[in-house]
Order: sequence, then C-alpha cells, then structure tokens
Amino acid sequence: MNDRRDAIFDEPDIPEDFDQAEVEIATSYNATATRTGKHWTATVRNLPEGHVIQVQGATWRETKDNVLNCVVDLLHPAPGTVGIHLAPADPEAADALNSVIDARVARFYAEQAERDAVRKAARTLIDQGWTTRDIGSALGLSHQRISQIVPRATM
Repeated sequence: MNDRRDAIFDEPDIPEDFDQAEVEIATSYNATATRTGKHWTATVRNLPEGHVIQVQGATWRETKDNVLNCVVDLLHPAPGTVGIHLAPADPEAADALNSVIDARVARFYAEQAERDAVRKAARTLIDQGWTTRDIGSALGLSHQRISQIVPRATM
C-alpha cells in the first residue's frame, strides 16, 4: 500500500513552534516579468538609491537568475542575504500563481493534520486491543506503517 496516504509519513512533521521560529530573513526584492516576444523582461524597482534594474531571459528560470545576478552585481550583499520574488506583471497570471502557492501551503498543513489524526487513531485503536493489521486495514495503511507510527515499545 505504498500510495499517497502512506507516503505522507515519509515527510517531516511541522515543528510545533514553527510559527514562532526565528528565521534569518534575507532582503527580498520584487521583480515583475512580462513576456516580450520570445523572452521575458523583468524589472526590479525597489532597490536602494532609486536604482532600477531591467533584465531579460529566455525562460522564467533564466530571467529570475539574471535578476538575482544583477541585484548582486549592483549591491554586493553578503552571500545568501538577498532573495528575489519574480511575479508576472499581469494580475491574472500573478493571481493564478499565488493560488497554486496557497494550495500548496494548505496541502502542507492538511498533511500534518492527517498525520496527527492517524497517529491519534492508531494509538486509540492499539489501546483498545486492535491488531496492527486491522488498524492498517481500517486506516488504509500497511501494518508495517502502523508499527512505525505506534511502535511496540509504547504499546
């Protein structure tokens, strides 16, 4: 039963203090991109001293890399302290990409909620005397995965 239900247990849990974790935040610059013929043209306007950078690339990835390289060449920041957010200049396209990001974040949290619910259910059923095979069958997981979720040492 190595399907998606089982595979989410191969992913790490979200730390309980995730929303309070201290993260070193790099300076992030926003760039907007427009398709111009066969190339993307990106513009960064929020740079120090009023600088504006405009770059091109044949692909989205190349354009983003070119933006980052130009910002680094201009500002000479410490390594790893600059981030680039490249977004389409077209609001409809930007909304479409943001919807995907929102959906992925929601999936990230939903998978954690599923892991938590399965662990709780497995613990409850083990405590009631169910076998790992029956629990696995009821939850749509392998009995081996149930043994990993609720190890025998804690049974």
